[in-house]
Amino acid sequence: MKTKLNWALVAMMIAGAAPAAKADVKIGFLATLSGPSADVGRDQVDGFSLALDQLSGKLGGVAATVVKEDDQQKPEVAMNALAKLVDRDKADVIVGLTFANIMMAMQNRIASTNLPFIGTVAGPSPVAGVQCKPNQFVMSWQSDVPAEVVGKYLNDKGVKRVSTMTPNFIGGKDKVQGFKRFYKGEIVDEIYTPLNQLDFSAELTQLSASKPDAVYAFYPGGLGVTFVRQFQQAGLLTRIPLNTSNTIEGSAADAMGAAAIGAIVGDTWAPGAPNAQSKQFVAAFEKRHGRTPSPYAAFSYDAAMLLDAAIRTVKGNAADRAALTAAIKNAQFKSVRGDFKFGKNNFPVQNYHIYQVVKGASGKPESRLLAADVLKEHADAYAGQCNPK
Repeated sequence: MKTKLNWALVAMMIAGAAPAAKADVKIGFLATLSGPSADVGRDQVDGFSLALDQLSGKLGGVAATVVKEDDQQKPEVAMNALAKLVDRDKADVIVGLTFANIMMAMQNRIASTNLPFIGTVAGPSPVAGVQCKPNQFVMSWQSDVPAEVVGKYLNDKGVKRVSTMTPNFIGGKDKVQGFKRFYKGEIVDEIYTPLNQLDFSAELTQLSASKPDAVYAFYPGGLGVTFVRQFQQAGLLTRIPLNTSNTIEGSAADAMGAAAIGAIVGDTWAPGAPNAQSKQFVAAFEKRHGRTPSPYAAFSYDAAMLLDAAIRTVKGNAADRAALTAAIKNAQFKSVRGDFKFGKNNFPVQNYHIYQVVKGASGKPESRLLAADVLKEHADAYAGQCNPK
């Protein structure tokens, strides 16, 4: 009898020492929620929240709490907010990470913890390559790739002469580098404008005089609205096809109105994606928010669906970081993009398409699939540099 009692005590001690599943899972959502780029962060939060509502407030069958922090697009603010989420709020997963400078500032902290980080916008090349980490995931793309698909499309179409035009910062230069990785024709002009420039008349006059067969341009956010409107007002849209990526999207596309119609857009997802998961997401997002979802809303929606699958795999035990990270890496879920998987560097290996902006039934611009799978099961150019430890 005594022996049986001792064994029972041992069993109870072992059970008490084992990590138990938490009553809920806590998501730290760190994004840019104020300032001139707040629309991007707003789309991230709204996409994630929509998925969570569709999942009845649960991830993997476990009640989920989201704690939001605004990084203000400032690395020092972001680091303080991250410390709060990790050390005080005890978040199980960090989601968001809007801008590349914020993600890069966090690399040492990410490396020092086994907490999973899931970015839904930023995709800087060092994170895809030499600074990849087993607990760091990106749901969107490496930022060169949406330009790569446009370069390949124009190259395959036999377009001989192209001018490029972007703001003069690392994001713009990366886009041009990605475009040239696949476009092998002549670059007539490679135009860079100051990041705060809002009058493009001189550059558009230069484009008109150069008479390229097409233009590739990248102007994000409010810059994109200004650029596309001026491109149309200069009479160029009917003479020189406008090709772009990450410019005509979400609320920016709504603001452009008719000025965007006819433009060519390259990306892995746009609201015109024809699969069933995408259609229900777009309809639900527009009904709730009264605006067109951007890819950043879609990628954040996918992040919630991925976490739902991963947390279900670990039976709700998000406290087991190693198991949760492995489950995130291999999660099977319904993506708005169709097939989805992570590559060696925890960036997506996915298909990229060409869309055309057309006039929708409501009069607003809409995207329509023009060429599917221009880049199929495509990994970024930096994955080979990744050696996760």
